[in-house]
Amino acid sequence: MDPTPSSQQHLLLHHHSATEAGDPTPTPKTKSTKKLALLPLVFLIYFEVAGGPYGEESAVGAAGPFFSILGFVIFPFIWSIPEALLTAELATTFPGNGGFVIWANEAFGPFWGSLMGYWKFFSGVINLASYPVLCIDYLKLVIPALSSGLPRYVSIILSTSLLSFLNYSGLAIVGYSAVVLGVVSLLPFLLMSLISLPKIDPSRWLNLGQEKKNWTLYFNTIFWNLNFWDSASTLAGEVDQPHKTFPKALLSAGLLTCLGYIIPLLAATGAMPLEQQNWTSGYFADVAGIIAGKWLKYWMEIGAVLSIIGLFEAQLSSAAYQLLGMADLGFIPRIFGERSRWFNTPWMAILISTVIALGMSFLTFTEIISTVNFLYSLGMLLEFASFLRLRKKFPTLKRPFEVPIGFFGLILMCLVPSVLLVYVMTVATKIVYVASAFLTSLGIALYYLLNLCKSKKWIEFSGVGDKLDEEHDVI
Repeated sequence: MDPTPSSQQHLLLHHHSATEAGDPTPTPKTKSTKKLALLPLVFLIYFEVAGGPYGEESAVGAAGPFFSILGFVIFPFIWSIPEALLTAELATTFPGNGGFVIWANEAFGPFWGSLMGYWKFFSGVINLASYPVLCIDYLKLVIPALSSGLPRYVSIILSTSLLSFLNYSGLAIVGYSAVVLGVVSLLPFLLMSLISLPKIDPSRWLNLGQEKKNWTLYFNTIFWNLNFWDSASTLAGEVDQPHKTFPKALLSAGLLTCLGYIIPLLAATGAMPLEQQNWTSGYFADVAGIIAGKWLKYWMEIGAVLSIIGLFEAQLSSAAYQLLGMADLGFIPRIFGERSRWFNTPWMAILISTVIALGMSFLTFTEIISTVNFLYSLGMLLEFASFLRLRKKFPTLKRPFEVPIGFFGLILMCLVPSVLLVYVMTVATKIVYVASAFLTSLGIALYYLLNLCKSKKWIEFSGVGDKLDEEHDVI
């Protein structure tokens, strides 16, 4: 019989010790956590990945309508579906806060679990910085003063701070807010698509665009718009019946995401002659104005703001609960797992994530998504390896959801997206390589520094981390 995975054993042990054995930070001092149900989880995953077609315009500007449509049709099959299946299996098998950190730790030990955590955390909080920037890119079409200078930076700081406070108020509130934000932000795209039907010329979908293609921007745009399926795994400990809820939520969010991208793209590119130079972030609002009138343009710009609120809230939740999980596992100091007495949310993790996101907001949107994609690619390569390793390491472990193919099929399933990940990394710019190398080195340095602090007892850590290290020494 397989040994029980150490993360499963010790997360349970941590819970019991906190509630029965006098842990200095037990949960009775806080409000009980309201578990996430299916519908809010669907929209949280939706916002982790997409949040609507906002931001996909750059793909048309980079490679033309034909390749953009082709990319958003094919990419989900070679990337999104494998990642979603992997997430469904591992999140239901190891349903604790921390998600992919737990998976890498179980597969390869604490060093790789820690490095996975830093790669995914850095990519997540840098990704956070992209949402206020994208929001201002839409609002500057209505308020030109936000295009540059002090007004732009002040608006980014204020919006980031206010959105972070909403996350502090509770995950259930964030989840149901995501439902409302998702419906309202998608409505203008649905209306634009319906109104454009009589104007659509299917031959425009075959337009290859300008001869010179910007493939780096094209792949980064599609990749950025369709990744982060595993981010919600860090919330698994907050989900009601995760073994049943997660697979259903991933399937529903997948359908919503794919249709939400391809239908407006077909409508906009088919109803209008191509002016490729105009297809940059925020152009969908102009398209809506041309097709239906200014009323829809303004609604779409409001929808963009609402969508970005949802994107920010979902990504901040994932980053914060990942830190909470890492603190519970003993990878980082216990203070990062502190919960608010009023809302039972990880207030320190939310604060740290917000501060780092603000520090990255000076980068351009393109630089942000390129850096995010590189770090995320490193984490995903390790995640695919962890998935295969766990299948071999615990072959008879009970898996509430299991990808229904053999091990060789799993290798092929992971191989195709892995090739894509390597390609995305090879087309990165110099600043992306430098930033990613620095952040990776920082993660490695933090691992050894925090281990030293733990051994010297300079900082308080969760006792679970020590037990995990001992368990890996035994196994």
